[in-house]
Amino acid sequence: MTDFTDDEDDNRPRDLSNSQVLGFMWRHWMEEPGRFLAILVMLLGATVCDLSIPWATRGLVNAVSVVQRRADVAWTAWAVLSGLYLAFYMLRLNMFRLSNAYYTQIMARMVTRAFRRVQAFSADWHASNFAGATVRRVSRAMWGYDSASDGLLWGLLPTFIVLGGLSISIGLRWPLAGLFVALLVAVFAAYNVLALKHYYRPANLVSNALDSGIGAALADAISANPVVKSFGAEDREALRFEAHIDRWRVAQTRTWMRGNDIGFGQNFLLVGLQAGLTAFLVDAWVKGQATPGDVAFAVTSFIVMAGYMRTFSENTRMLQKGLDDMVDVAGYMRAEPQLGDAAGARPLRPMAGAVVFDRVTFGYERQTYPLYENFSLAIAPGERVALVGPTGAGKSTFVKLVQRLYDVQEGRILIDGQNVAQVTQESLRRAIAVVPQDPALFHRTIAENIAYARPDASLAEIEAAARRARAHDFIARLPEGYDTLVGERGVKLSGGERQRVAIARAFLADAPILVLDEATSSLDVETERQVQAAMEELMTARTTVVIAHRLSTIRHADRILVFDQGRIVEEGQHMDLVERGGAYARLHAVTEAFA
Repeated sequence: MTDFTDDEDDNRPRDLSNSQVLGFMWRHWMEEPGRFLAILVMLLGATVCDLSIPWATRGLVNAVSVVQRRADVAWTAWAVLSGLYLAFYMLRLNMFRLSNAYYTQIMARMVTRAFRRVQAFSADWHASNFAGATVRRVSRAMWGYDSASDGLLWGLLPTFIVLGGLSISIGLRWPLAGLFVALLVAVFAAYNVLALKHYYRPANLVSNALDSGIGAALADAISANPVVKSFGAEDREALRFEAHIDRWRVAQTRTWMRGNDIGFGQNFLLVGLQAGLTAFLVDAWVKGQATPGDVAFAVTSFIVMAGYMRTFSENTRMLQKGLDDMVDVAGYMRAEPQLGDAAGARPLRPMAGAVVFDRVTFGYERQTYPLYENFSLAIAPGERVALVGPTGAGKSTFVKLVQRLYDVQEGRILIDGQNVAQVTQESLRRAIAVVPQDPALFHRTIAENIAYARPDASLAEIEAAARRARAHDFIARLPEGYDTLVGERGVKLSGGERQRVAIARAFLADAPILVLDEATSSLDVETERQVQAAMEELMTARTTVVIAHRLSTIRHADRILVFDQGRIVEEGQHMDLVERGGAYARLHAVTEAFA
């Protein structure tokens, strides 16, 4: 049984340190330094107000405790205390109002950049990563930023300022009490940081990995729902998913329990702070060294400090969880795309569509031996070339290398004399129209799917492409016509209908190089005949590469290349190869027998 954890993903970023993820957050903050500084100033102002409240309380208690009733002094003390509370709340309110748009802008920027980066990763990276898990990581990162920023800016930063400031304030008047408070605060902070790093975080990373696996498991089963239904396997898939959820539940419970364990130690230290600080002040009062206002100051200081310390655990856990939630996206942004554009890459200048493999050596990462070794081939402009051979012979790899979905280890591939490794990938792939065996459509309208090849195409151009692909008639019969939503990956359309939409997309692309990968394999005999006629028109004056297992579809190719283990073992036209009695003739005999 597959365990949908991050360990299944071969190319996921390794865990970064907290400081590296904090650096990732800092770079986002510094993209708008003015707004960040304004938020920080208001935060510090509110914190100073909170820090001053014990002193203002001391002044008010002392003012009302003297024998001589000085109303002006008492009211002044009252005004100071009330003003501090008013300033505190107003600063906090405006700080949050300013932060709202700032946060959402950063979150939006973070997730869109992560999406761009993931899109730029190689086909091999995507093949090695669960799509559902990747989606989970990217979407989780923006909420991780929200949690981490709240924990750090609104929680820990004011906490350190208040705890440090009150420790100094107490120490200035009662050095021994101040030293006690400072030591206890230092122990409290060290305890939280070490416990979270070495006790809480390992459990949280495990539960996060299993959380990503939830998305992977859901996507894996839901996207393959037709297969599930065809085997009556709904209960089996539900049990499989429940097993994964049970592993997540155990891991998440462990994470939360560890948080509670840390909270026990925090409460113990809080009780020690309360008992120790008030004991110092009661002793000072007994000795006549403290006024009622001093005692009120100490009690108020403890209340303020305890409020911050009680949330210290929550804020540190929030910060740690947020950093853990962002670690994957931070790693994505540090990782360069496996197939980046070369420095100084220029757009491809497509002309006639000549394709040349010049002494190419290529092997997949996990293969012991290269698939292609010193492989050379030239396809003339406008030539129709068919690739045939057994599965794994190198036919699909040929097309992937032309598109530069992989880089060759040696040699070069040229299109119209231009090295595909030295041009921009976007321009290269715009010059190649691909009709795959199993076309994937977006859950968008039929018109949008056809126009994906050229988004600025008019409806008239879209319809013209559909007519040429023999797709217009079935589209016109749909209740919403070209505005019909096709479902995820086009599941609302039949295989033949999806194929014709993909062919219409290729018509609209009007690229100089055309790749047909079993493009008629899903069509019935009558539709295949119609589409073959349409494709004859499409192939005119274009370099065409046809991957075929049904040899009847390539009888009229200018040249047929028979691949075997990355080598061309035969080439020629259909009748010549049949009469030669070699590998192609054997393939032809097999297909004729099953026709």
